[in-house]
Amino acid sequence: MKLTEAKVRGTKPGPRAVKMFDGGGLYLFITPEGGKLWRWAYRFDGKSRTMAFGPYPDLSLAAARDLHIDARRVLAKGVDPMRQRKAEKAAIKNGDTFKSVALAWHESWSADKNPEYAKDVQIRLTRDIFPSLGSLTMDKIDAPKIVATIKKIEERGACEIATRSLGNVGQVFRYAIAHGLATRNPAADVKPIDFLKSVPVTNYARIEAHELPRLLRKIENYEGSPKTRLAMRLMLATFVRTSELIEARWEEFDLQGKRWTIPVERMKKVRYPTAHIVPLAAQAIDILESLREITGDSEYLFPGSFHTVKTMSKNTILKALEIMGYKGRMTGHGFRGLASTILHESGLFESEHIDLQLAHMKRNKVSAAYNHAKYLKQRTEMMQWWADYLDQARKQTPSSGLFAVAG
Repeated sequence: MKLTEAKVRGTKPGPRAVKMFDGGGLYLFITPEGGKLWRWAYRFDGKSRTMAFGPYPDLSLAAARDLHIDARRVLAKGVDPMRQRKAEKAAIKNGDTFKSVALAWHESWSADKNPEYAKDVQIRLTRDIFPSLGSLTMDKIDAPKIVATIKKIEERGACEIATRSLGNVGQVFRYAIAHGLATRNPAADVKPIDFLKSVPVTNYARIEAHELPRLLRKIENYEGSPKTRLAMRLMLATFVRTSELIEARWEEFDLQGKRWTIPVERMKKVRYPTAHIVPLAAQAIDILESLREITGDSEYLFPGSFHTVKTMSKNTILKALEIMGYKGRMTGHGFRGLASTILHESGLFESEHIDLQLAHMKRNKVSAAYNHAKYLKQRTEMMQWWADYLDQARKQTPSSGLFAVAG
């Protein structure tokens, strides 16, 4: 069971040292003298290692989780996180590293920026750029090193983030040149079109990830039809397409097995060659149980309001979003885009698992799509993580970091 801030804050020291585990090797070490220290137990080259992150409350639970995720990403690249940290410290002492310059740039740049947007950029630098470039001095970074770093972001499916990250690297170098810390900007030697794949863009309006908590609270307090409110909540929990949601039939759901199977004849509308399985998180089951009290006597989950139509209109959700103040800023399809971005950016899930759950058809993975149960265990865990993420995001304050909510 994961830790909570209240549990961490309230635990008192005892006669012996105690370890309180949060998952993935992260734990709080409580000494008999009352010290509370964040540590991470991991293995590298077959040997057990312990990495210290810092003391509580100087380092909150959310901040410790951020550092834990960053360290795990470094380890996943085949690099010892403790050795990486030592190299960064040594480089800072011996010269102006990219990380030290980038942090100085961010402090200057973010002074007049939206705090949530500035936080997103800081997370992007910490997660994607610093593991590769952070410990290097500015004069040791060239275009090929930058390209290799940005390509790693693209490889996990975050193409838009890859483009933005390249722009951030360029901004850091321009800042360095202005302050006499570099003589040229190697990021200016390349453009995204030179090495990033071209991705077809569909213009579905959607909010940014940092705006999600406010939208979740608005949906929770939506004063329109309860059926419409539940439709938006179920779409968020499952991120299916609008047509797949509003045409859903009760016979497609196995609540005991926690599974929704959308039949192939409905998936053919998007040229998907098989039935599509949607694992149902505990929260999705609760939504369905509430919905069954309203529409359980119909064959459809979302029957139309008049006998002349079978199901609710495709524009119902769009209209509700407009009423809540999101006209031109958010669509039903935007829920899918948000889920895709946040799941990819969490760094916890494989791109193929995310794409399969989105029922995306990539040309180089057509054969894999025919196995509708592929990676079902991983997808089930991912859907529960996503539902927990939404629950905690709904409770967040505007200054909270989004990627810390689900640990």
